[in-house]
Amino acid sequence: MNIGEREIGEGRGVYVIAEIGVNHDGAPEKALDLVDAAAAAGADAVKLQYFQTDLLMSKSAKLASYQKAAGESDPIAMLRRLELRLEQMAPIVTRTKAAGLHAIVTVFSTELVERAETLAWDAYKTASPDIVHRPLLERLARTGKPLIVSTGAARAEEVATAAGWLRSWGTAGRVATLQCVSSYPTPMAEAELGGIGALQVLTSGPVGYSDHTAGEDAGAMAVRMGATLLEKHLTYSRAAKGPDHSASLEPDGLRRYVALARAAAESGERTAIPAAQRVKRVLPIEEDVRRVSRQSVVATRALAAGTVLIESDLTIKRPGTGIPAADLARVPGKRVVRAIEADCVIAWEDVA
Repeated sequence: MNIGEREIGEGRGVYVIAEIGVNHDGAPEKALDLVDAAAAAGADAVKLQYFQTDLLMSKSAKLASYQKAAGESDPIAMLRRLELRLEQMAPIVTRTKAAGLHAIVTVFSTELVERAETLAWDAYKTASPDIVHRPLLERLARTGKPLIVSTGAARAEEVATAAGWLRSWGTAGRVATLQCVSSYPTPMAEAELGGIGALQVLTSGPVGYSDHTAGEDAGAMAVRMGATLLEKHLTYSRAAKGPDHSASLEPDGLRRYVALARAAAESGERTAIPAAQRVKRVLPIEEDVRRVSRQSVVATRALAAGTVLIESDLTIKRPGTGIPAADLARVPGKRVVRAIEADCVIAWEDVA
């Protein structure tokens, strides 16, 4: 797999992505500063998140526990505050390229992929909750760009299913998969680095680790277990208000993190993963994020009982408590058995 001119894989060193995410607090100038910090720390790429709150969050959306712990009280208000428009991202992409880094973006809604294509992204990434979002995975796969797929809070069979979809769409040679624990921060005792070995069996292509631990050494440990990509959140201050700051590294911490990871890659030392640890599973600490951050089928308008559903009646939004996003194609033609409000999740018991 290549991202730009860089080959990713065993024997090619470690590729480090500095995840800015929403740590810019909705301020483009902070994102620019974080790009500079990522370059100074020795990262290979910067990653942003592209979402529109109204496309991502339904009326049924809830906060994850870690977001509540960070002081958030309303999921929709939180995302509105942290949203960057595509035109605001353009100079951030330009700054990233000028710094010699690759620009990567996580797109959260199928409707945004075509718009995202207007900027010069080197690769796309999907968030862990979207491992089961077949329409989004397919739309991103069809761009022809490299795709990095995170697997936090996913079961082994869900990863295998997604890998099968991707193969069927002709993505050989341009997909990487990241082991991940969807907990912010992740306790080191539950980092599940052994999952790297599981993904090497379940998927094809490079395997890496999306690191939500609070420390600086899990990346090096992951490299010794076979990870060829790392993703780590970067912030200007771990004490800042916002959902992800406390699970991120400040610039000096990221610099040490990158140095440790590169030293591990250059050493060639490998840590054997015991068979009992080569598993991909959902931990109890991930269940909350799995429930509120996956996406379900949602009504685009108020639906009266007896309505026969058509494609335009349906979209996909958070939370993941209704008909799974992967099953969207099975819903048109179903009849509504009880009234459903606009922008509300549709469950299987709502249709026949």
